[in-house]
Amino acid sequence: MNKRKVQLQAGTARWRFYTVFGVISLVFCALLARAAYIQVISPDMLREQGDMRTHRTLSDTVLRGMITDRNGLELAISVPVNTVWADPKQIAQSKSLEKTREWRALADILRVDLNELTERVASNPNGRFVYLARQVSPAMADYVRHLKLPGVHLRPESKRYYPAAEVNAHLVGITNIDDIGIDGIEKLYNDALTGEEGKKSILRDAKGRIIEVLAEEESQQAKDVVLSIDQRIQTLAYQELKKAVQYYEADSGSVVAVDIESGELLAMVNSPSYNPNNRKTITAAAMRNRAITDTFEPGSSVKPLTVLAALEFGSVNANTIVNTAPGWLQIGGRRVSDSGQNHGKLTLDGVLKKSSNVGTTKLALELPTEQFLDVFYNAGFGSDTGTGLLGESSGIFYDRRRWSDFERATLSFGYGLSVTATQLAQAYATIGNGGIRRPLSILKLEQPLPGERVFSHSSSRQLLKMMEAVLDEDGSGHRAAVEGYRVAGKTGTSRKAVAGGYGNDYVGLFAGLAPISNPKLALVVLINNPKGDKYHGGEVAAPVFSKVMGGALQILNVPTDKNDDLQLAQVKEAQNDA
Repeated sequence: MNKRKVQLQAGTARWRFYTVFGVISLVFCALLARAAYIQVISPDMLREQGDMRTHRTLSDTVLRGMITDRNGLELAISVPVNTVWADPKQIAQSKSLEKTREWRALADILRVDLNELTERVASNPNGRFVYLARQVSPAMADYVRHLKLPGVHLRPESKRYYPAAEVNAHLVGITNIDDIGIDGIEKLYNDALTGEEGKKSILRDAKGRIIEVLAEEESQQAKDVVLSIDQRIQTLAYQELKKAVQYYEADSGSVVAVDIESGELLAMVNSPSYNPNNRKTITAAAMRNRAITDTFEPGSSVKPLTVLAALEFGSVNANTIVNTAPGWLQIGGRRVSDSGQNHGKLTLDGVLKKSSNVGTTKLALELPTEQFLDVFYNAGFGSDTGTGLLGESSGIFYDRRRWSDFERATLSFGYGLSVTATQLAQAYATIGNGGIRRPLSILKLEQPLPGERVFSHSSSRQLLKMMEAVLDEDGSGHRAAVEGYRVAGKTGTSRKAVAGGYGNDYVGLFAGLAPISNPKLALVVLINNPKGDKYHGGEVAAPVFSKVMGGALQILNVPTDKNDDLQLAQVKEAQNDA
């Protein structure tokens, strides 16, 4: 009995031994298989998790570059702000939402509904990031910081600020909430203005201390963009234009100023404008830079080109007489008239001074068609001005083989083509530059871009002196006169086209340059659809031209060339003619 009991105990012991040995063997094999799997087959996952605990990538914030005017005045700058964000998982774990008083205070300072705010962080309790507010002010950020809500954090970023606001809005443009340019110069030169953030890969220990720098990339600082705009002239032009648009209840208006010698744009403004610092009020229509996008028939403002064509290719000279009697002309069953007036016999400067449609028609019809059209092409109509600005229109100038006499007649006084205010400014700058057309530049230049001679110097100078008569007391543009300066210019009044013909809306223009003795500045003023009895360019646009041109010449310290300085100016003018 005892022997059997001993044998039974011995069998039980062996069974237990084998069982324990088998279990230990299985555990060992499982551990060995797991180790092999981790070390050989799939080591990346744990390595990645380890890196997540110790490996960090730090970024150096690079502020967006500034946009300045030619004198270094800031037009667009980036200011440091903060973004408020939340970690929903941390909020859930810390039961942060139970602090109702602090969350109510946070909702009040961020100006959002409390229920909407808490729903945003509670809807995904396992999430790790959600925006609560973008680009908050430093005062708001300090308030959020003092609330000390678990799971609510601040992150530094930058916000674009435009000191001159609506004055430069159409030209400078705007960025979106992520500081990426979406319009104007901000978009055109976005890559240069953005730069690249620096990156540093580090290892941290359990206490968060940096123990090793694995890799480092240097940041590339953003570049500043220096515009050709003179903010003093820009502001003056905008103020005068805005007053005129409001006074005449016009739909809109534009002013463009060009440095004749270099082709740099010194001013480009539109009214109405918008405030880029308040995105809530911005509409797509308000953002349109009308000075380069909107086209119009220039009317009488291109009559100087017809006279120039006659001087270049015709048999006329400064003393030629054109008989405009009886004040109208029949062409192929249609009539060209001088608005019921009979100016009789006119010299070429008289044709411009009285703005005679009959006079320019007779000059145009005596010219070979191709040479007449070339003057308009050479002035830059039908092509871009070279600014590179986004959305710039090339206007409309038909390139067809056959032109009727009536079509050439209407072209001679500014119908049958469409141009932008910037194109017209370039054409006048070309005349003032002695017939050399330069591409326009929106960037400040160290030296002028290469130009192309498109008109003769002598014809351009003769035309300037003829255009001066337009500003005589009995001329159509006498309201554009500038005290102390000799000014050349031309009024323009064109009816706006509608389906089937022309309506009763008008565009009032004045384009000119000064001083005649040594031209420095070309200026175009456009008033679109003024209401009331006054709608002619000489009435609505010429006074704005006078104020802006006069102020700009003083800002640029351009010497006067009239009255007391007339003799000196005449000597300089003779040198220029030579």
